[in-house]
Amino acid sequence: MSTLMELPEVAECTIDGCGYNHEHGCHAGAVTIAGHTGDAACATFFPLTHKGGLEKVIAHVGACQRTECVHNDDLECGAASIRVGAGPEDPGHADCLTFQAR
Repeated sequence: MSTLMELPEVAECTIDGCGYNHEHGCHAGAVTIAGHTGDAACATFFPLTHKGGLEKVIAHVGACQRTECVHNDDLECGAASIRVGAGPEDPGHADCLTFQAR
């Protein structure tokens, strides 16, 4: 990938408690997927009622630290798009729901 527009979009985010998630989706310029083995957390999640981010934006995946994901290629996401939502361990925690272990 060589440009921001080629990075996968965050097609959906269902986490209400994130300051970047507005009624029409994620308004961060780009998100980072982090976490630990078996947990693909959205590291951009910011638990505030104050809304931030860009006014008009379709968020993209800026970086992916989950090297064991089938979509990860050189720390970049190769999925067409991703979905972010409640993780299996903690419903208030934002996870990449597109994550698939190799």
